[in-house]
Amino acid sequence: MGKRISGMSFDIDIHGILVHVEKATVSISDDSQAAPTRGVPDGYTDGAVSADVEYELDTKNFKLLGEGAKAAGSWRDIEPHDCLFYANTGSEELEIKVHGVKLSIDSLLDVDPSSADKSKHKVKGAVTSPDFIHIDGVPYLSGDDTRDLIG
Repeated sequence: MGKRISGMSFDIDIHGILVHVEKATVSISDDSQAAPTRGVPDGYTDGAVSADVEYELDTKNFKLLGEGAKAAGSWRDIEPHDCLFYANTGSEELEIKVHGVKLSIDSLLDVDPSSADKSKHKVKGAVTSPDFIHIDGVPYLSGDDTRDLIG
């Protein structure tokens, strides 16, 4: 049995800045559902989709991202970015590409004077691109979902 993928296996690049995240989460909401006929499931309907990313950063890495905000002119001026979550242990590999992540600050500061933990900051992002998310090269959305949206 070989080495397995863990949180320490991932490298994350945000606008060309390699950051270490304390925690990262990618969540997909898919409103597809069963289509009932007389209360009995009889097929399905495609629903709206959305996705969010959340990064938890220590102050050192938050300040690295702040340099990107400074270069853009403000935090809100940071352009959406494509984020690659990649891990390869030699025996396992996982690649998740999240397209068009528009960042915003979620939790600027959380101070606990009784704790010796590092200060942490949360940055969230909404996925804004019809390319959406690819998992190991396979898109989450179908070609029919993104027709006329992707060139």
